[in-house]
Amino acid sequence: IKRRQESWLKRLSAFVFYRLLGRLANVDIPPDTGDFCLMDRCVVDVLNKMPERDRYIRGLRAWIGFEQTAVKFQRDPRFAGEVKYTFAKSFALAIDGLVSFSKVPLRLATYVGLFAACVSILMAVLVFYWRIFYPNSPLTGMAIIMMAIFFLGAVQLVSIGILGEYIGRIYEEVKGRPLYTLAEVVGFCENRE
Repeated sequence: IKRRQESWLKRLSAFVFYRLLGRLANVDIPPDTGDFCLMDRCVVDVLNKMPERDRYIRGLRAWIGFEQTAVKFQRDPRFAGEVKYTFAKSFALAIDGLVSFSKVPLRLATYVGLFAACVSILMAVLVFYWRIFYPNSPLTGMAIIMMAIFFLGAVQLVSIGILGEYIGRIYEEVKGRPLYTLAEVVGFCENRE
């Protein structure tokens, strides 16, 4: 989609979001797409069978695995009225897309906690160095307190990250997505309901 009439901030934020989503998502979601699309009946049927209530359609289309083809077009300015999709709504949609198709936000606490643990270990090495080679240094008392705070914060963040990992797995199960989808069934009788 070419976003000619939109502001540079909206175009830049959309560009950054789709590139970030492409890197973080566990599904290859095509960049710069919209919800407006033409779908085959079997794709619609698979999407309708998904029990999810909070749907990020752009990601679900990619997740079900059917072939997609992009048709590039330039969006004309609105014929009438004003855009009611605010920046806050766009931001909420972006968060929804990231949370629905990526576990990286949940794992962020673990990564930050491990980094803080490394910093606290480095601080401990420096404190022991100062204590041995500069025993009268006034920094050692404050450094020990900072090291303890960093270490305890790291332990808490890693613990939150572990909880986040469990919550992510529970979330995957609760979504109830099928393990696989079939594009075509050959050689079996159709179950007509």
